[in-house]
Amino acid sequence: MVNRFGIRQIAVMLTAALALHAGVAIADEVTDKAKALLGANKGGEAYQLLEPLESARAGDRDYDFLLGLAALEAGQNTRAVFALERVLALDPNNTRARAEIARAYLALGETQTAQQEFETVKRQGVPADVSMTIDRYIAAARRIEDQNATLITGYMEASVGYDTNVNVGPNKSSVAIPGFGGLPFKLSSDSKANADWFASAGAGVNVRTPLGDGYQLLAGLSANGRGNFDKQQFDTQNGDFNVGVTRTVGQDVYTVMGQAGVYYVDNGRYRNYTGVTGQWQRNLDARNQVGAFLQYSDLQYPTQDVRDANRWVGGASYAHLYREGVMAFASAYVVGERPQHGHVPWIGFDGIGARVGGRYNYDAQTVLFGGATYEYRAYNKEDPSFLKKRRDNQYGLMFGATHYVSKEWSVTPQLSLTYNESNTELNEYNRELVSVTVRREF
Repeated sequence: MVNRFGIRQIAVMLTAALALHAGVAIADEVTDKAKALLGANKGGEAYQLLEPLESARAGDRDYDFLLGLAALEAGQNTRAVFALERVLALDPNNTRARAEIARAYLALGETQTAQQEFETVKRQGVPADVSMTIDRYIAAARRIEDQNATLITGYMEASVGYDTNVNVGPNKSSVAIPGFGGLPFKLSSDSKANADWFASAGAGVNVRTPLGDGYQLLAGLSANGRGNFDKQQFDTQNGDFNVGVTRTVGQDVYTVMGQAGVYYVDNGRYRNYTGVTGQWQRNLDARNQVGAFLQYSDLQYPTQDVRDANRWVGGASYAHLYREGVMAFASAYVVGERPQHGHVPWIGFDGIGARVGGRYNYDAQTVLFGGATYEYRAYNKEDPSFLKKRRDNQYGLMFGATHYVSKEWSVTPQLSLTYNESNTELNEYNRELVSVTVRREF
C-alpha cells in the first residue's frame, strides 16, 4: 500500500471537485445508507454494509460505484478496482468512477495504469480546477514511480519579515532577583526583547535510494542564514545533516535517522547537536494515520559548556483526512533535559507538550494551514538566583497560506505567536513574527 498523506490530500480535492460536476443516482435503502455513511467519513462501515451483497448486486452501477468508493476508503484497493471496473464497463464516460479507479491503482502501486486513467479523465473534458488537481495527482504518481530509482530533490527559499523579539528576551526593562535581596536589576539593551525587520535565505537537498526488500536509504543537507536590518548582533546561521533508513512493511513505515547540526549567533558558534530519531507510522485506512516517535539529542554549547545537556523526546501522533479537503493532526509528547555537568542541576527539566493543527486545500493552488502548541516544563532543582524551582507554560499559535504559482514556485505568508509564562521573571516573554517566503522546489 502506498504511504502518502500528501496524495490523499490531493485525492480529497479531486473527489470534491468531481462531485460538483457528476452525480450518482441512488435508488434504494441500502445505497442511501451507504451514501450517508460515506458522507460522514465512515467508509469502513459503508464497506461492511455493502460487501456482503456483492454476489447478488454486482452489475448494479449505483451499487458498484458506492462499493468501489467504500472499499477505497477502507483500504481494500483491489476490491475497489473490481467494483469500479464494472461501473466503467457499463458507463465508460463516468469521470468520477474513472478518477476513483485511478486512485485505487495508485494505492496499489500500479503507477503507470493510474497515470493512464488520470489522462483519460482529463481528455473527457473536466473543468479547469479538476484538471489542475489531476495534474498534481499525475505528478505524485510519477514521484512514486521514481522510488525504484535514486531520487534527488531540493529547494531554495528566501524570506522577509518582522520579529518583535529577535533574541527571545524578556519584555521588560528590569527584573527583581530574590537571590540578590530582591533588588531590581536593569537589563541591558541586548538582554531584553529586541524587535527588528529581517531577511533570510535557505537551501536544502535530499537523496533517497532504494535498497530492496522495502528498505530505502535517506539523506539530507540544509542550511539557512538570517540577517536583521539593525540588530546584527543577533544574526543567525544554521546547518543540518541527516542520514537514515526507512522500511515499509504493508501499512507500517519504520524510520531511523541520525542527525547533526550547528547553530551560529553573530557569526560565532553557539550550539552543536548530534542525535538519533526513531519513528513508526501506520495507515489505519485511507483517512487515518497513527504514529509514535522517540528522539535523543546531545546538545553542546562551545562557549557556555555549563549548558551542555542530553535531551529526550518521545510521543505519539494521529492524523485524519476529511472529505472537505481538510487534514487535521494532533500529537502529545514527553520531554526531558539533563545537564551533563552535575553542578548546575537546576537547568535540567521534565515536561509534557501537545500540538494540534491542520491544512485546508482552499483550491487547486492554495493551501491554508494553522496550528497550536503547548509545553509545560518543570525544572528539577531550585534556581539559586530565584530561590525556587522554575515552572514554564509555553503557548504558540501559527497561521499561514501557501499559494502555488506553478508546480515549482510557491509563496507563503505566515504569522507566528509565542508566549512563555514563567514563575521566574527573567524567562517570561512574548514574541510575534510575521513573514513572507518565496520557495523554489526542484
